[in-house]
Amino acid sequence: MELDKPKLEHLIGHWVEHNDSHTASFKEWAAKIESAGYSEIAEDIKEAAEKMDECSELLKKAKSKLD
Repeated sequence: MELDKPKLEHLIGHWVEHNDSHTASFKEWAAKIESAGYSEIAEDIKEAAEKMDECSELLKKAKSKLD
């Protein structure tokens, strides 16, 4: 497989979008889980959402190096 700049830009962009989708889902479910009385579990899921955002920031940093 040949890796060129456009392919890398597309791939990294896809990963960021995918992460953003997961982050939104985690936050949505954390709220539901918290409402159901499982606040400790909800906190862990919220932390997972934060970590996913950190991953996205690192991916964006990598993508910026292609410019």
